[in-house]
Amino acid sequence: MLDREGFRPNVGIILLNQRNQVFWGKRIRTHSWQFPQGGIKHGESPEQAMFRELHEEVGLRPDHVRIVARTRDWLRYEVPQHFIRRDARGHYRGQKQIWFLLQLTARDCDMNLRATSHPEFDAWRWNEYWVPLEAVIEFKRDVYQTALTELARFLPPPKGQNRYLRGNMRGRTGREADAAPAETTTREATQARVITSTTTVELLEVDIWSPEPAATQGGLS
Repeated sequence: MLDREGFRPNVGIILLNQRNQVFWGKRIRTHSWQFPQGGIKHGESPEQAMFRELHEEVGLRPDHVRIVARTRDWLRYEVPQHFIRRDARGHYRGQKQIWFLLQLTARDCDMNLRATSHPEFDAWRWNEYWVPLEAVIEFKRDVYQTALTELARFLPPPKGQNRYLRGNMRGRTGREADAAPAETTTREATQARVITSTTTVELLEVDIWSPEPAATQGGLS
């Protein structure tokens, strides 16, 4: 199903854990990583397509997540000609996507990369919100950057990090602290984590950047 300009309607999913780390999936039999995404079928709303893709690719149901936000408009990317099937060339240009920001309310073990007979990922891990875009196929990077930037202001307060926010906002008046925009608060929280003690940083890195086999055990059925 293509629109008049040759773009296929699609949804993208940014899935958060309680610390605002994001689900990062390795495409099956490749070395590229990406967020879950998939096409919108005829008669589906973007939200219905999102929940279907969430289950097909990650094994989660609607009661496993909470919708935090979505992009206001379609985000488009064009697919290079050599990635397009010959029979689709000339009328297919790429994807237009609505991106959803979700928060996981279930457990890691509720995720299942083999929920269908055609899995999209063969490994997964939790990654910092600002994912390394060099791991994403090049023609999708601008859309990823746009989606992450637009949705960053809706990030919920990460659990267990209020002490960092208070420490960073020391010196402000109460009124100034209350008026701080969400994106500033998120940035300060990230900076605060970086300047904590060496021991704390090492613990965070072990959890976030655990070796791939450990992450795979958490994501495979």
